[in-house]
Amino acid sequence: MTVQDIRAFNRFYTNVIGALDYGRHLYAPYTLTEARVLYELAHSAGTDAADLRAELHLDAGYLSRILNRFEKDGLIERGPSERDPRRRRITLTAPGREAAGLLDERARETVGALLATVPPEDRPRLVEAMRTVRTILGGGRAARPEAPEAPEDVVLREPGPGDLGWIVQRNGALYAAEFGWNTDYEGLVARIVADFAEDHDPHLERAWIAELAGRPVGCVMCVRDEAPGTARLRLLLVEPDARGLGIGDRLVTAVVDFARGVGYRDLVLWTNDVLTAARGIYQRHGFVLAAEKPHRSFGKDLVGQDWRLDLRATPE
Repeated sequence: MTVQDIRAFNRFYTNVIGALDYGRHLYAPYTLTEARVLYELAHSAGTDAADLRAELHLDAGYLSRILNRFEKDGLIERGPSERDPRRRRITLTAPGREAAGLLDERARETVGALLATVPPEDRPRLVEAMRTVRTILGGGRAARPEAPEAPEDVVLREPGPGDLGWIVQRNGALYAAEFGWNTDYEGLVARIVADFAEDHDPHLERAWIAELAGRPVGCVMCVRDEAPGTARLRLLLVEPDARGLGIGDRLVTAVVDFARGVGYRDLVLWTNDVLTAARGIYQRHGFVLAAEKPHRSFGKDLVGQDWRLDLRATPE
């Protein structure tokens, strides 16, 4: 990888998305920077110039001129900040929201037209490649796709059409990207999901999808174990760009509450020692390590671990 490689990619991508093609009137009558400022204001409950400057890395004078134009055109209003009286809170007016909505609609149409040229079978690979770029250049956490998200924006729901396939695809892709696991793992996940889809008792077994901004970002399952009175937690996953919002904790809480509520005595799970973040979640919920054993699976030398939670114990 060289500087020239990245510059070549930048030139290619800006050309593909038409970032510099004002002949298409994508941002008219605004510049690209002005359109981005409008976008940020439209997707924030309340912000000020300092927030915008930090988020967009803009020169203070340049941003001030943009905001002055917006105020003159009736697109924004400024008032005292609730957080700091020395700052001015910026909000969009009704015409400002209308302008931002028009720009957003144009952008969605443009991206939709671009995506229509990509064969359906290539789209998952494209999305995964884009996530990888964002995660690596974002210092381990992908840049947010929309406005800043909060834990309360996450919704846990039952799987809908296509969600079980998503569980298989995302498990296979993420574990390959993050741990180098081969397709044996995806095959295991596919069997687990197929068994659940074909034959599960909805009174004793459930699956959850964590949804954020209209897209799935996490999942988990609770299924019956072979041991009587025991449930098994399976396939806990949280997308890299949605981590840090407590989604993993909420998914595990949903499983624990469900298992305890329907009368299971124990909740067990199997994981591997390399999954440190998941282990931390299990420990916070009271799971205790019951056994561990080295094994060769998914193309890697791993240490498998069995964890157990006594559901009859009083929750802390």
